[in-house]
Amino acid sequence: MVLNTMTMPEHYRPVTASLRSRLLILTFFFVMVVSVFVYLPSIATFRLEFLEKRLENAQIAALALEERGDNAVSPQLEERLLEQSGVIAVILRKEDKSLFLGFNVMPEEVDDSYDLRSTSLGMLVFDAYEVLDTGGSRVIRVVGSPMTPGTRWLEITMDETELYDALRNYSNNVLVLAIIVSLFTGILVYLALHWMLVRPIRKIRDSIVSFRRQPEAPNSVNMGRRRSDEIGLVQRELTRMQEEVRQSLKQKNNLAALGEAVAKINHDLRNVLATAQLASDALQRVDHPRVQKISRRLMTAVSRAIALCETTIRHGKAEDPLPEKTEVELRDLVFDVATSLGLFESEEFTFECVIDEHFTVYVDAEQMHRVLLNLCRNAGEVQGPGGTIEITAEKDSSGTSHIRVRDEGPGIPESVRPNLFKAFTSSKAGGTGLGLATARDIVLAHGGQIGLEKTGEDGTTFIICMPGPDNGSDK
Repeated sequence: MVLNTMTMPEHYRPVTASLRSRLLILTFFFVMVVSVFVYLPSIATFRLEFLEKRLENAQIAALALEERGDNAVSPQLEERLLEQSGVIAVILRKEDKSLFLGFNVMPEEVDDSYDLRSTSLGMLVFDAYEVLDTGGSRVIRVVGSPMTPGTRWLEITMDETELYDALRNYSNNVLVLAIIVSLFTGILVYLALHWMLVRPIRKIRDSIVSFRRQPEAPNSVNMGRRRSDEIGLVQRELTRMQEEVRQSLKQKNNLAALGEAVAKINHDLRNVLATAQLASDALQRVDHPRVQKISRRLMTAVSRAIALCETTIRHGKAEDPLPEKTEVELRDLVFDVATSLGLFESEEFTFECVIDEHFTVYVDAEQMHRVLLNLCRNAGEVQGPGGTIEITAEKDSSGTSHIRVRDEGPGIPESVRPNLFKAFTSSKAGGTGLGLATARDIVLAHGGQIGLEKTGEDGTTFIICMPGPDNGSDK
């Protein structure tokens, strides 16, 4: 399949645009909802202040009656006082007298009455909405708290037309202000969310699309690593996941190439080993103790190599034969490994086998030989002259054998440890990492475990845990 790497697939394009528009619309909507919750108590407060101002003006106008002894003013002055106060009539009662303005023009019935001395926010909101709903066509009676001492009752009768006009203008101003605030807030919030959320999400999307097209190519999308929030965590985890998948693909390619290479040389290698086996047979017939000793070691090594080729053990396909487990004396097996590597004759290393003579393990002898061979070879390669290779073993109460291989090398770098038992991740210069990977596969096939017990400047210790025949390993 040929993929176009220069253009974005069509089904990816609308996502970001839709997300941006939704952010802007939702922000505007939410600000308008908040404005509604602010608007309702604000018009209630506006109406209350309007009525209290009319009560205040009406009380001041009624005080003009007290200046005259007969508590009366001329019709012209009364009309002016009522007009200035913005009411139709005023009733002011004191302890000893009552004062009236507009008594002659007071309507016999009013549309509604309101007592401002005891009310609640909910009732004030409802009353303000009622003013807007009726359109200012009502005549209302309002009772309020007097300002002057000795006054026990203050009542006005007024037309709601001016209150309606003022409340409508106020509502329009609040609406315009809410729209302006919503737009500016929406734009600011949109820009902030676009910078903090949309842009990094677009980068994540581009990274995923780029990885889908070319999973083995390096990531060309710059994913910011400085963010400490959830998006930064997602970016880092995505980058780490892509890198792990990329390394796995490279490893699979290497393994496939290795399997192909092994398949090609397997036939020729068997022919070469067959020739070496014939030469070893000839050496066996030489009547010399040292030649006999060397030829036995050579015959053993060549036989193992031929068996390896004949079973076509290829790590690229990770197909080792199932272990044929028996009780094996571990000390003899370790001595065989040391002999194969020439550890007894080596002047650079000290080889120590701290294992009881009749200590047995329930393993496939040939496969366990490979495991110990790989570990001992690695231990020898990482040490300089004067190093030590030590193998110890013990059993616990469940019958599990714990085998330790210790060296006095410089230790394993911390960066290599997480992938220590993966192929092609060797900690040695020029190594392939197949030895530990092979050892791990064999141990796991036995139902056991292998791991790095400790490592440091004073050396490294690997531990192998092999179950016994009676603890359920074969069940």
